Amino acid sequence: MKNTDDNEFSNKDITVTFEPNICVQSGKCAKELSDVFSFSIIPWINLENAETEKIINQIKRCPSGALKFKINDIKKAS
Repeated sequence: MKNTDDNEFSNKDITVTFEPNICVQSGKCAKELSDVFSFSIIPWINLENAETEKIINQIKRCPSGALKFKINDIKKAS
């Protein structure tokens, strides 16, 4: 896992961003996918603990839109 700054987390597949000013603190992410999202562990997002598809599906359920993701570009070696 690569943590590029306090609010951006990457694995080989995706980059997840978190916007704390938008978050409504519903706890939905931590309740439904606690292997990835945890309020008691730093870094609080660990993308290595679940399949990318599960992470994406959880981010899509974020009620405030504070969690977002993008698919990483995979450049093939020539």
